[in-house]
Amino acid sequence: MAHKYYKDNRAFIEACIKTGDAIEVNEEVDWDLEMGAIVRRTCEKKGPAVFFKNIKDYPGFECVGAPIATYRRLAIALGMDPDSTVPEVSAEYLKRTSDESKAMAPKVITNAPCQEIVWTGDDANILNLPAPMVHDGDGGRYIGTWQFVVAKDLDTPFVNWGMYRQMAFDEKTMVGPVLPFSDMGKMWHNKFQPANKPMPFAVVVNPDPLSAIASCAPAGIAEAEFTSLLMGEPVEVTKCVTCDLLVPAHAEIIIEGVLVPNVMIDEAPFGEYTGYRTSPREPRTVYHVKAITMRKNPIMAMSNMGIPTDEGQLLRSFSLGLEMDKMLRAQGIPITGVYMLPESTHHLVVVGVKPAYANIATQIGQLCFGSKLGPWFHMLVVVDDKTDIYDKDELIHALSTKCHPVNGIRIEKFGVGTPLNPYATPAERRLGVAGKVLFDCTFPLDWSASDVPIKVSFDNVYPKDIQEKVLAKWKTYGFKE
Repeated sequence: MAHKYYKDNRAFIEACIKTGDAIEVNEEVDWDLEMGAIVRRTCEKKGPAVFFKNIKDYPGFECVGAPIATYRRLAIALGMDPDSTVPEVSAEYLKRTSDESKAMAPKVITNAPCQEIVWTGDDANILNLPAPMVHDGDGGRYIGTWQFVVAKDLDTPFVNWGMYRQMAFDEKTMVGPVLPFSDMGKMWHNKFQPANKPMPFAVVVNPDPLSAIASCAPAGIAEAEFTSLLMGEPVEVTKCVTCDLLVPAHAEIIIEGVLVPNVMIDEAPFGEYTGYRTSPREPRTVYHVKAITMRKNPIMAMSNMGIPTDEGQLLRSFSLGLEMDKMLRAQGIPITGVYMLPESTHHLVVVGVKPAYANIATQIGQLCFGSKLGPWFHMLVVVDDKTDIYDKDELIHALSTKCHPVNGIRIEKFGVGTPLNPYATPAERRLGVAGKVLFDCTFPLDWSASDVPIKVSFDNVYPKDIQEKVLAKWKTYGFKE
């Protein structure tokens, strides 16, 4: 049975406006920095999404900024009450996606909304799209900040949907990084480019919210099938006009073309998800545009990366943590949950576990850092099953009191990382390497019961009848909450 969800971003935006989680801006705004500054500020204030109705120089186009930058909007995207808690949203995601045998192939339709308007030849000019200048100091205007790229492997049926940023270079050219450990990077760098073959691509700008979430998730199945798990029914797709790739039928804008082998063009700098500008201007992968299709009255989309919290940080943290949850449970590790803090720019993950045997924290670290999820984070905190992984106060207390500063910290010097880590040395950024650190916040199992310090808290050091009495009379004492 289908879950409650929004087939396109238009219905999603409307739902967010009704709950106060999005606002319409009817005043004319400039694509050159003004839109970016507005979206950046609302992200930093954890404010509403912004629906720009009037963009300077681009009549007929609209743009939505920061569409899923809060847990409230993530809950709405999943058809839930926006007041749902993070554990409730996480539980819903796991309930829908844990059984991958229920995944369904996408449903192919014709006369798709995303092809109501078709530009080919000289008309397929990306400068006719209202790509924003997101930050002052960026290397150019970015078409791809809230989109995903569809690409198919050279010699297998595997199709990847992944978010890879793209800067407009000229009328027919985009350029951006394709990291070699990413799914598309493995296709491109290991197969197409060595064979000197162009790789067809389709950029999906402003997709429906669940397809966007799926494109951020490091799932073990194709993202189109993963979207069907989130929806509870097949996602509707349609065939591109210039190639056989299938794209979400209800997206706003599709850009089609090929990656050009053995040609590089300078891209960046760009304000990154880490909250810093760390990526230098240097040669990167080139996309040649052949066609642009779109809905009538198309809506552009933009995310604004910077200090937390934008949707890249939130959704990446959300899905990375929960895919780690699935992996650890599949290995039989007695975890209580996994939570990656979006405020850490998906660099810090917390795992709760029942300390069933010695060095279980080390085993968790080896599994997580050694998985395909590992390059995206470098700090892992393992707490016991009595610690609430979603409570930052409890996390700081556990880290400060249970982690031995010598025995409890394990360092791996030679891990895989991204070129964007602000703390990394210039050489480490160039090579994409990163150190990893594990904080073991569990007490050793060989301590006797009398050696284990007793936690002094309301829940732990008062008899049950006293707790119940105090809670029952709490407001009588004069407290409001």
